[in-house]
Amino acid sequence: MRIAIAGLGYVGLSNAVMLASKHDVVGVDISEDRVKKINERICPFIDNDMEFYLKNEALSLVATMDHVDAFSNADYLIVSTSTDYDSNSGCFNTSSIEDVVEKALAVNKNTVIVIRSTVPIGYSTDLGNRFKYDRIIFVPEFLREGNALCDCLNPTRIIIGCDLDNAHTLERAQEFLQVLRLCIKNDDVLTNIIGTAEAEAVKLFSNTYLALRVAFFNELDTYAEKRGLNSQEVIKGVCQDPRIGDFYNNPSFGYGGYCLPKDTKQLLANYNHVPNDLIRAIVDSNETRMDFITEQILSKDPATVGIYRLTMKTDSDNFRSSSVLGVIKRIKSKGMRVIIYEPNIKEAVIMNSQVIPNLTEFKKQSDIIIANRYHVTLDDVREKLYTRDLFCKDT
Repeated sequence: MRIAIAGLGYVGLSNAVMLASKHDVVGVDISEDRVKKINERICPFIDNDMEFYLKNEALSLVATMDHVDAFSNADYLIVSTSTDYDSNSGCFNTSSIEDVVEKALAVNKNTVIVIRSTVPIGYSTDLGNRFKYDRIIFVPEFLREGNALCDCLNPTRIIIGCDLDNAHTLERAQEFLQVLRLCIKNDDVLTNIIGTAEAEAVKLFSNTYLALRVAFFNELDTYAEKRGLNSQEVIKGVCQDPRIGDFYNNPSFGYGGYCLPKDTKQLLANYNHVPNDLIRAIVDSNETRMDFITEQILSKDPATVGIYRLTMKTDSDNFRSSSVLGVIKRIKSKGMRVIIYEPNIKEAVIMNSQVIPNLTEFKKQSDIIIANRYHVTLDDVREKLYTRDLFCKDT
């Protein structure tokens, strides 16, 4: 089987590595540097499993910038390009998907297009109607940053969305399910082939529920901090109820990363003309949390605020849409001096704030150090530290 993958970020590359163990995979990306690294079997981001597989496994994987060569003979084309939320339009920017589909159909009228990018509810059907092409299925991904390949190989469930009334498309969906089954490790994985819009909804509602968990425990922590309660003990007691569970309960500066901020906003946009209170509250709650964190920091009246890491998770190099960025913006709007320690940044300045590459110097210059996630390297400056990381875990 020949499989093309458009977009070699977390989703695309993890799918490429997983599928290349059993199939011929050609990955396409617009980044020359990323293509070069993948062909040299270097992972372009932090993912320990990905690094290991690229270096040590026999993979039929080639990366290229030539979409014609990649798409021409592909049995399946997996689209995993970025779909950032556009605040002006109030929905995801799906132009990258349309660009890929247009280019693919110009050279291959038989490929099955598998969308793994996150899209608005109803998008895949509209896309098929626009291009008059019925070989389009939607397969949501449920990957954790830094563990993308692990989650690909050991999925909690496989959900495939297609037009259930189209026998030909349904057959293609069933075939793709077997393509995935051949490559994953857990044979007993739950699988479900459902309508396209339903599959799109599963993705957005899943991430919005996770955002709800984060927002709930953040608001619990806000209450505890404001009222002088031991937040850690309250959370432990709440989560000992098996119906609630001990997960996604570690307070933070807010939910962030690739998915949760944009997916919650997109779901809220999909609620246009549909009654809701909770979904809007989840989006608003994240802003309120960052406001509160900022107030707590400013109440200590520091001259220089040190930001320890911009990333959301401990072992990560991604800080896109990080809640830390929202806190920085709020602090700087009050005229405070902000310095940043982020070893993954080569620039000397980011967000009009000086980046201090030396950790010792960073600690010395900071009157207060704020950290979304705690690290042992901060043990010697605990008296300066402000964090809500109560359990020393990412979620």
